Amino acid sequence: MAPRTVQISAVDLFCGVGGLSYGLKEAGIGIAAGVDIDPACEYPYQANVRAPFHKKDVRDLGAEELSAMWPKGAIRVLAGCAPCQPFSSYRRGTDTSREAQWPLIDEVSRLVEGTMPEVVTMENVPRIGSTPIFKAFVAKLEELGYRVQYESCHCPAYGVPQHRRRMVLVASLLGEIRVPKGKVGTDDYLTVEQAIRQLPPLAHGETDQGDRLHKSRTLTDVNLERIRSSKPGGTWEDWREELRAPCHRKSSGSTFRNVYARMTWDEPSPTITTLSYNYGAGRFGHPEQDRAISLREAAILQSFPRDYEFVAPEKPVHFASLGRLIGNAVPPKLAQAVGEAIVQHVRSVDAPVKRTHRRVVDPRTSAKFPGRVPSPSATV
Repeated sequence: MAPRTVQISAVDLFCGVGGLSYGLKEAGIGIAAGVDIDPACEYPYQANVRAPFHKKDVRDLGAEELSAMWPKGAIRVLAGCAPCQPFSSYRRGTDTSREAQWPLIDEVSRLVEGTMPEVVTMENVPRIGSTPIFKAFVAKLEELGYRVQYESCHCPAYGVPQHRRRMVLVASLLGEIRVPKGKVGTDDYLTVEQAIRQLPPLAHGETDQGDRLHKSRTLTDVNLERIRSSKPGGTWEDWREELRAPCHRKSSGSTFRNVYARMTWDEPSPTITTLSYNYGAGRFGHPEQDRAISLREAAILQSFPRDYEFVAPEKPVHFASLGRLIGNAVPPKLAQAVGEAIVQHVRSVDAPVKRTHRRVVDPRTSAKFPGRVPSPSATV
């Protein structure tokens, strides 16, 4: 007799435009809900993931409310990819410990403790792994009985055409679970050319008539001269002296070579940030067209499908807001690999999964937890 299958269902905290949820869904995991405080995320999340979106601050989300989002009887996955800005290497040593986003990992810990999902996953910048708040989070998971593993993942190895490193954590109550290894070898990394060469050419300041997101920011006269003087993979050192910015003429700025620069066709792009539409903010110049990459190109380099919807048809496309949403997203291809690892992990459980849940209790309102109560078993 063939074994019964069990439903796997995820709730995505800090879901953004749905990069993580989309990837998990592609891996075969049902998406129960996404939660984010940003109203700009509601349309893209629902349009592409086709799951309920809850506009809510995670700090105001109770364990009982979260628990009700999962369907009964499912293997529950909680994804808690808290905003990464306090931990980013782009902060260059700035003291971020007082920023409001730091305690959000504690909120994920609270909700894990209150609902005890079978699987927990998190994605963030690699630097977070050395922080006390992350180490405390891992310790709490282990205290609660989770098997935990985390490591830095190089996104091109997962089919993302972008040199981006992300720390991925997976944890399970069902047994040992591992962060998936990338299956794409160095020689087979997707390149910028493979990802975006086929898009219609644009002039700076132009929008493609068939795709409002394929839109390039207008360059100033001096930046137009700069990009015309830039070589793919080169630096501002290729320019005539009069085109160089004053800061680059100083010794303190001479090492910042990956700004005002073009990408190259034959390798993955640099990390797509929230300012990737801005030629001066990094190596975001198109390899051969005299412009910065478009919002659509940025999204494709993040591994979103070309037809992913980011803004409602009746709403305008703004560089700052869309650039932020795209740059902050989890690359869907990386998320899909994580989802496939979770599905394989659940299927690998040899015996029927005798799942036990804590009763739903919010740690903020109760110092003690009742004992575990049995819940239905499932066969995978």
